[in-house]
Formats: sequence, structure tokens, C-alpha cells
Amino acid sequence: MIKPSSAPGSKPSLTDSGIAEPRGNSFSGGCAVDLLRHVTPVVTAVMVDAEFFLKRARRLFGTTSPRDAAEKLHKLALDHLNDAKGRRTARLYRIFVYDAPPAAWKGHTPLGKKSLDLAQSPTAQWRHEFHEVLRGLRKVALRMGEIPTSQVRWQLKFEVLKGLTNGKRRWEDLTDDDFRLDLRQKGVDMRLGLDIASLAYKQQVNQIVLISGDADFVPAAKLARREGIDFILDPMWATIRPDLYEHIDGLRSVCPRPGQARSGAAEEAK
Repeated sequence: MIKPSSAPGSKPSLTDSGIAEPRGNSFSGGCAVDLLRHVTPVVTAVMVDAEFFLKRARRLFGTTSPRDAAEKLHKLALDHLNDAKGRRTARLYRIFVYDAPPAAWKGHTPLGKKSLDLAQSPTAQWRHEFHEVLRGLRKVALRMGEIPTSQVRWQLKFEVLKGLTNGKRRWEDLTDDDFRLDLRQKGVDMRLGLDIASLAYKQQVNQIVLISGDADFVPAAKLARREGIDFILDPMWATIRPDLYEHIDGLRSVCPRPGQARSGAAEEAK
């Protein structure tokens, strides 16, 4: 794995020419910058893996309301239209957000047989409100997959299974809290890949920014690059795999580094 400090590498993006790493130092002189500029306006599509964004947002910003999370996502996407000095250098085509509605699963806990209705849970209500706020934001297109209820299964948590195998836990001591539901989104990656292919073949944009850390998008990224699209990845300062870095044109995180966001929020609260 590439260390977070070295993950950004030295691939600049069109909207932030000369940036050697996210929010890092720029090349000296103006020659390199001039070579990286397009003579035609940069039209950017921003694609956001909502599941990834929410996990990283919890680490960067802590607990937020659905509206705050949606507005932070929107601002993050718009920040990719600016260079390191905050100057607008690209025109937005659209912000695509990929997610799935909460699972409408009804069942029982594995041991206690307590009745559960996931559709009425606080988590489901939070996600529904998050989606509704996104639908009302400017230039946002919500692409929804699904969580098939027929494939929902209870699984032992990893640390519990590890304790059972090394003898530190006993089967008879297990409780419902030692299990988790396996809820997997379906159709999200497919929609993202199809949208990348469509934008590339129709030449509707000349730059795509993907906010994600998943390697599943690599085939779509390679296709976009073959069609002349500048493909930028924003992992929100997460460490990415070397093979992932190989198939993109630039790596740029525009949100504050982990730790900086929390400290900034603390200063505002004083």
C-alpha cells in the first residue's frame, strides 16, 4: 500500500495544473503549468461514491446531520472546479451521486429472535433525508442502486470470529451484539461505469473527477482515458492501492486532511 503522505504522487489535474500532491506544492515556473492547460474550456463531471464519502466524512468531520452531510458533499464536488488558489478554472457538467436506498428488510435477531424492521430504523431515516436533500441541490443527479432483501444475511463480526478461533470466546457466550447484517449494494458500480462510458463516448465532458477509493472503477477509468478524458481521483486522503494510482491522470483531495477538519471545527466553536 502507498503511504498517505506519498499516495498523491505527481499527477496534476487540469483544474489544478502543477499540483504535485493534493493541496501540496506547485511546480516552479510557469512552463509546466502552460503545458497542462487545455486550449478549450474544461468541462467537469464529478462522480461521488456516497457510501465511501459518508465513511470518510465521519472520520473527517465527525457526526453530522443529513443536510450537513449533503451540503459538504456538494461543496466538495464544487471545490474541484477551482485551482489551489480558489480560482474557478472549470465548468460543471453535473454532480452524479451513487448510492442505494436503505434496506427495507424485516426479520429477527439471530439468537434473541427480536423483531427488526430496518426501514423504520434511525439509520434508514437518516439516509432517506440525506437523499432528499441531495435531490434538491443544484446540478445533482442521484443514481440509485438497491439492497436486495433476499440476500440479507447475519454474519459474525470479524473480531468475534477471531476470538472463537483462537479460543478466547466460547460459542455459548455469544449474544446478538456479536452479529452484523450483511447489507450489500447492487447495481451502484454498474451505473457508475455506464455513466463514465456514456460521458466518454459522447464527449460531453473532458474531465471526470471521481470521489472514491474503490478499485472496481479501474476498467471504466481506462476506457475514459483512451477516449481523451482527464480522469482525476479524490480519495479524501485515504490510502489507495498502487495499481489504482496507475490508471488515473491525477490525484487530488480538496477536503482538509484528517485531524485538520476536527481542529478547524473546534476553533469555530470557541
